[in-house]
Amino acid sequence: MIVHADNVFKKFGRFDALRGLSFSVPEGSAFALIGANGAGKTTTIKVLMNIIAPTTGDATVLGVNTRAVSPKELAQIGYVSENQHMPGRMTVSAYLDYLRPFYASWDRALEADLLGQLRLPPERRIKDLSHGMRLKMALACALPFRPKLLVLDEPFSGLDPLVRDELLERLMRHAGEMTILISSHELAEIELLTTHVAFLDGGRLLFQEAMSDLTARLRKVLVTLDAAAHAPAQTPKEWLEVRAVGNLLSFVDTRFSEQDLTARVAAVVGKVRHITTEPIALRSIYTTLARAVRDESART
Repeated sequence: MIVHADNVFKKFGRFDALRGLSFSVPEGSAFALIGANGAGKTTTIKVLMNIIAPTTGDATVLGVNTRAVSPKELAQIGYVSENQHMPGRMTVSAYLDYLRPFYASWDRALEADLLGQLRLPPERRIKDLSHGMRLKMALACALPFRPKLLVLDEPFSGLDPLVRDELLERLMRHAGEMTILISSHELAEIELLTTHVAFLDGGRLLFQEAMSDLTARLRKVLVTLDAAAHAPAQTPKEWLEVRAVGNLLSFVDTRFSEQDLTARVAAVVGKVRHITTEPIALRSIYTTLARAVRDESART
């Protein structure tokens, strides 16, 4: 695994920002850390980048413990953050001139392509760039040396839709060339890019899963009955957001199987006229599962 966290805790005073976090990022994947603001996404990335040290537990990046990350590893890691600091007095071209000698693998042709495609003005000072342009600049600094790992911390936060689309298009163009680790709560924007996902809540990992497996096992189920529908008093634990309107019963099945769906539904609600299923977008998957976790916590 190109990134691995093992039982990582991070405390800030009495506040537990990360609580026993463990996950692995497969090489070549586009791995998304998702969760609400305050879930621990940025803290996780700062631990992995050795910006802060974990209180307990261990993490490795490119096979090296994050506490011992050296310039050798950093030369293979691209990093883009919504709050990234760059020297404001330098122009776009001057800063790229400054960075280039640090990376033996720097691709001048790719740099020129990025400047053109992202419409970055070479002679403008960085401090005079808009928020969206600064994020474009950060990406233009992170890609030309063709990093083995590209880390993106909330890269789309506060961007207008056009800039988001431009950045996402560029990322998708290079996704197969590197491993991407991205933290975001802009789930609709990253869904097409993401191959694996980890759900964080309150500094804990709810689960991690390949997107193909996740979207295959979660489906919205719509059940048409002969009579008025009523939400059953007892439902299988894998059914979430059970609702009844008219003669339609709907729920999210978190263990979906086409093979035995009709039999399982009939065993709970009785005679069924018709069943249809719909795939669920990543944002809806997250809100459904996060709401279930919140409701479970409220009951305990």
